[in-house]
Amino acid sequence: MFFSFCSITIAQTKGLNVKATVVDKQGNPISGVSVFGINGYKTSTGVNGNFEIKSIDDQSIVIEKKGYTSKILSISDLSTDIVLEKSLFLTSKEDEIKMGVASKNRREMIGSVSTINTRDRITYDNTQFLRNYINGLMLGVRGSDNIRGIGSAIFVIDGILGRDPNILNMEEVEQITVLKDANAVALYGTQARDGVIVINTKRGKVNKKEINVNVRSGFSTPISLPNYLSSAAYMQLFNEATINDTPAGQTPNLPFSSELINNTRSGLNPIEFPDVDYYSSQFVEPFIINTSVITEFSGGNKNNQYYVNVGWNRTGSWVDINEDINAGTNRFNLRGNIDFKINDWITSSLDGIAIVSTNRASRANILSSATTLRPNAYSPFLPLDLIDTSNETVAGQILSARKFNGTILGTSQELGNNAPIALAIAGGYRDTVFRSTQFNNSINFDLDKIVKGLSAKTYLSFDFYDSYNLSIENQFKTYAPEWEGNLINNFGKSDLDNDPLTPDVIDDSRIFGQDRKDISENVSTNGFLSRFGFYGLLNYNKTIKDDHSFNTTLLAYYNSQNSNNVIQRDVDSHIGFQVSYDYKKKLYFDFSGTYANSIKLAEGSRGGFSPTFGLAYVLSEEQFLKDVDFVNYLKIKATGGVIKSDIGINGYYLYDENYSNGNNFNWADGQSLNNRQNLSQGANPNLTFEERVDLNLGFETYLMNSIWIEANYFRTELDKQIAFLGAEYPSFYDNFRPYNNFNNNLYTGFELGFNYNKTINNVEVSLGANVLYSQTEALKRSEINEFDYQNRVGKELSTIFGLEDQGFYTEADFDVDANGGYTLKAGMPVPSFGDVQPGDIKYKNQNTDQVIDNDDIIGIGQGSSPWSYGINLNVKYKRFNLFVLGTGQTGAVGTKLASNFNQYYSVDGNDKYSEVVLGRWTPATANTATFPRLSSRTNSNNFRSSTFWLYDNSFFNINRAQLTYEFTEGLIDKLGIEDLSMNISGTNLFEISKNRDIRQLRIGSNPLARAYTLGLRVSF
Repeated sequence: MFFSFCSITIAQTKGLNVKATVVDKQGNPISGVSVFGINGYKTSTGVNGNFEIKSIDDQSIVIEKKGYTSKILSISDLSTDIVLEKSLFLTSKEDEIKMGVASKNRREMIGSVSTINTRDRITYDNTQFLRNYINGLMLGVRGSDNIRGIGSAIFVIDGILGRDPNILNMEEVEQITVLKDANAVALYGTQARDGVIVINTKRGKVNKKEINVNVRSGFSTPISLPNYLSSAAYMQLFNEATINDTPAGQTPNLPFSSELINNTRSGLNPIEFPDVDYYSSQFVEPFIINTSVITEFSGGNKNNQYYVNVGWNRTGSWVDINEDINAGTNRFNLRGNIDFKINDWITSSLDGIAIVSTNRASRANILSSATTLRPNAYSPFLPLDLIDTSNETVAGQILSARKFNGTILGTSQELGNNAPIALAIAGGYRDTVFRSTQFNNSINFDLDKIVKGLSAKTYLSFDFYDSYNLSIENQFKTYAPEWEGNLINNFGKSDLDNDPLTPDVIDDSRIFGQDRKDISENVSTNGFLSRFGFYGLLNYNKTIKDDHSFNTTLLAYYNSQNSNNVIQRDVDSHIGFQVSYDYKKKLYFDFSGTYANSIKLAEGSRGGFSPTFGLAYVLSEEQFLKDVDFVNYLKIKATGGVIKSDIGINGYYLYDENYSNGNNFNWADGQSLNNRQNLSQGANPNLTFEERVDLNLGFETYLMNSIWIEANYFRTELDKQIAFLGAEYPSFYDNFRPYNNFNNNLYTGFELGFNYNKTINNVEVSLGANVLYSQTEALKRSEINEFDYQNRVGKELSTIFGLEDQGFYTEADFDVDANGGYTLKAGMPVPSFGDVQPGDIKYKNQNTDQVIDNDDIIGIGQGSSPWSYGINLNVKYKRFNLFVLGTGQTGAVGTKLASNFNQYYSVDGNDKYSEVVLGRWTPATANTATFPRLSSRTNSNNFRSSTFWLYDNSFFNINRAQLTYEFTEGLIDKLGIEDLSMNISGTNLFEISKNRDIRQLRIGSNPLARAYTLGLRVSF
């Protein structure tokens, strides 16, 4: 163990300036020591180690230097020899990891843990979304919350499990910590099965008064928008589809005439022959504006500290065609964290958070409607100058109609009063309001006077979330025109001759609704969620002969959550304990466990014990490595254990029989007032917890004072998952089957993290990278399949099952009769999904029974990426700083038949035609086609899960980049502020992927956007 000593020599007169000198053990002055006085006064030692601070009564000062243990000293207590102990590597204040219910420094950590302190990063990486901050920066995390591919981790915010991270802005966050293995998450009980992400918000610091203001404003542009075909192209291709479906020898009944198609293609009168692009700038904004202002206030003295965060954010809407409603989102947040000293042995904290978010939009979801509303369906706007008002009835209707920029609202006979554009413009608005209120209180007891090293803590929390809608629901008229006579254009002139136009007719049968404004605001609820939590903690620390240190923690935890329309509230409770030991700060051992109670299980089976252990050894403290100059630090570690959990038990009373009332039945007397009792599941009172069985082996090292490397191998089983057993009961026993603890999943892989820091002249370079490989396997299933290739056991958990395509049927695959009808040639497998013809997808017959059916379904691809990685680069030159973050995944496929694509890629029957149908199969494109033949009816053969619809989902994306300039100290001093910086940033800047056009497309929802932001940060 190494120590360094400083002496502070002072000259003091009450009410006057105090001068001091900081030197090391050899008497050499130490520069860069920060000294904080009251009222936010701050100074630091110069090259000669001197500083000067004003003395007010018996104030306290804080002395800090990185790598040393900080101290709070009263001026009256200062002596000529003040010793500051140099911290061991990874034990300084900056290395403290707050894990919610406990805190340890990085050196003491045995479990697999990754952490980021945001205070040093937020200036040059100024994203405001916490999930974005996690993605790509945290080792072992895929995306923003999936740890090691196991599942979505639970968030712990300021010690409270289950809080929503989306309500935070990054200015509030001080530290993000990811707990990955069983030993690291043990104290969090059953809810920690899939890992834990701990968020700690900022708190006030002694003698550090700060006021920070962060102002950001920018705009977002769509990266990609759906591309649907024009009206003329749609009609022409739908005619082709109709021909394809017409039986041989019959004349097709084409729905669209060539005259109609030509008139529409000419564009001479888009009112009579509409061609509406619902993703054009007429309906979807080319860009939206985002503005945010966040202000922080913090400070305090040794008895009381405070932190306050006040923020506002405004984001525009992609659909804003009704200027009266001011569509968009407004968010207001207020946080107050207060720490205070009650007496010499009791301290406490009070935290309060209030958030109100409102999203105002029209009553119509244009982006959703646009996925099905065909371009030729109707004209949304009818110009007044195209309507003949010589008819008194028509004139009266038009006179009383509401006008919108010289038009009335159009519709079609089929849509009537359900025209989405009319609803968006005239139907009023809907405000969706989300409110969040959080409160927590902790009380800390220093029980040294009872037993040295003994302390206790209580933590109480209450959260309430609710959402409701406020709406104005106006009624409105829409008009379905009926055209007569010649083709007309927008100028009111005939394109066939110079004769006056034949008027449009609008009669009562083609007018829908009435104009009536809603005079009261309507209120409807979206539900609520309330949560009450409590935990009590008793902690004991003991060091024996400087070499042996013990830390023992006992924890009692309770959490209750309730929501609307739920009878049984969710309750989680457990008792946890942890015993940690270290020898000379180089050998560490930990035994942690919980005893949990679950009300989801039957009485007598509700308790479960979860033991975990961990061992770590700092090899760099041994003599054989101490003299190796390039190895500054090396620690190896191993952990294992079992976490029992009920979060996979989705419901209550699954251990009991489930009955429900069935249909009536008659006795011989004819009475029918008797109900059958239906049984949907049998009883299993021995149903018990699922188990996570975990092993983690790893090391971490620091080399050449510049390179940090961390690596972990992990093996996790999720065993005893509940399921109905398929192979243990006969089919007629189906309704009597109970749930059993049976299924078992395996997760194996490794994670590797790398950070490099180097300063060369005026250039500071920081390069970070992390890689996660996580492969999964179904170890155990109860299944009966005739063919082994359909078993799930042994396959990756995200395996996509489907048919194996063999291209398209060709004309050579069929015999053609005299009428031109197609019959598959003898010997070819016959599909059971309907008749096929050339241009349909051909599938492989896996079981050689000459029939294509569900028995030919196999595993065709992996839907989850086994490889994920992140790369970040930070380069600082003088006052400029450039930060870039990129993330990627590889090894997975996606399917175009996924529901989020809304039939964009699986165009069938009456679906709206997207650009993908341009690659359709025809006899002329048989060798180049990328899409099956078109069909005007539902085609049950082509749009089935198969390899035809898979695409490579690998990618590398530049998530964000930021260029920051920090203004000179001279300007800052003139302005009377502490710091001033300006930045410009971009998100979703660039993607490299084989199928970028598919990956970046969003159908029926807000588009994936690229954002550019200008920011200004100032500190007082």
